[in-house]
Amino acid sequence: MSDGNAVLPWLVIRQDSNGNRYRVGRYATRTEAQEVADRLEGQGQEQLYVVERTAASRQSG
Repeated sequence: MSDGNAVLPWLVIRQDSNGNRYRVGRYATRTEAQEVADRLEGQGQEQLYVVERTAASRQSG
């Protein structure tokens, strides 16, 4: 089974105190992405984790 065609429109983004943004992962549902972001924020580091939908998925969906 190949997941090369999997649709993963939700991103978890980490933003550091300097405003740099890094993609943490891609997820199939907003709920799944939000759970990951919440878990990472709960680790007590001073990082901001946000959930965003990819631009390509907004255009097609």
